[in-house]
Amino acid sequence: MPETVDGLTIRSARTTDVPSVVDLDARITGLNKDDYWSDMFERYGRRQNRYFLVAEDSEETLVGFIIGEVRAWEFGSPPCGWVFAIGVDPDTRLGKIGSTLFDAICVCLKESGVDTVRTMLAREDELNMAFFRSQGMMGGSFIQLEMALTDEIGARQQAGGDA
Repeated sequence: MPETVDGLTIRSARTTDVPSVVDLDARITGLNKDDYWSDMFERYGRRQNRYFLVAEDSEETLVGFIIGEVRAWEFGSPPCGWVFAIGVDPDTRLGKIGSTLFDAICVCLKESGVDTVRTMLAREDELNMAFFRSQGMMGGSFIQLEMALTDEIGARQQAGGDA
């Protein structure tokens, strides 16, 4: 890696990219998460089977990022790829940046030995749902479950409830 596709350079993130990722994410989400992105780089930018890729335009301006990893045997799932963060400069959307990043991370994941890629989205995240579906993703064989952690949980444990 790096690879140039249609004027975009896709490469592994560097420490010096973190401020640009923070800025781009803040533009997308409205939240400034310096510590979060620094931690993400430390966890995913330097380890085997973990990928933090960025896209730069011809002027070397960061215009997108994607993060994923290989996970194995969670609740019986054979090793597979997971994509859990993607961001594209809103001013450059529809320029195939997201698709190029997604293709690049899929190549990395396939080279790591997996043949499936997964992601998880909020139901109301129509933008990313449309994007991932346009890449060929669809509902998979696993169901995501959740519950709120409330004070009742501790009370149930103290009362001898099921573990």
